[in-house]
Amino acid sequence: MSKLSRLLRDLRRPAADEAGFTLLEMLVVIAILGLLITLVAPAALRQLSSARNSVAHQSIARLGSVLDMYKLDVGTYPTTAQGLDALVDKPTDVSTWNGPYLQGGKTPLDAWNHPYVYRSPSSRPDHDYDLCSEGPTGNANADAMICNN
Repeated sequence: MSKLSRLLRDLRRPAADEAGFTLLEMLVVIAILGLLITLVAPAALRQLSSARNSVAHQSIARLGSVLDMYKLDVGTYPTTAQGLDALVDKPTDVSTWNGPYLQGGKTPLDAWNHPYVYRSPSSRPDHDYDLCSEGPTGNANADAMICNN
């Protein structure tokens, strides 16, 4: 074996007392990871909240289209008493119902798995109905609710 090949072999193999990581090196890596997590986690949580708000707006718009299809068939939007259940199960006093209008056989939930708030007629001017999500807490006041436009 040549001197060069022995030298290269010895360079690739660490000495017995140099193998592994020291406790200090491990602590430094853990500290760096902790700092990265504290910097990145709040931004990631903000993105998650923003995504759920976006999903809530899109779901309300989609349900609005379904409610419009219901109105085309029946002639009126479901009453507050009938609620969104009228999109899944035929109300007793409706003869021209052509549903179910939603798949899955159950009333939809918002992005936070809370039931939507539905009122018809609307309590807001220039709206036929109110379809709102009460947000992450499930009990938001009227100003904090996410509603149809």
